[in-house]
Amino acid sequence: MADSINKNSVGNVTFEPGARSNWHMHPSGQILLATGGVGYYQEKGSPKRILRKGDVVKCPANIPHWHGASAENEFVQIAITGREKGPTKWLKPVTDEEYATGNK
Repeated sequence: MADSINKNSVGNVTFEPGARSNWHMHPSGQILLATGGVGYYQEKGSPKRILRKGDVVKCPANIPHWHGASAENEFVQIAITGREKGPTKWLKPVTDEEYATGNK
């Protein structure tokens, strides 16, 4: 968790199969480190990407995106989120169609 000494938040997150975040954005960006399973990452206006162990995603500041597990596999990630320009801004849920097709 971010605090007065370190402005970054670091979290180890496990998504069950089919689980995903809402659309959201980070004023200071985010780095995702895939550590297990199979997952997805998508920025608004771009195709959905498949993530596997060892993949790294640098989420740009203030770009709406979502991430989560594939439909058949859990996904484990370490998320490093900058907090110096403010907290995460949570947006609408990812629809089942967006999740399945990768359409934004």
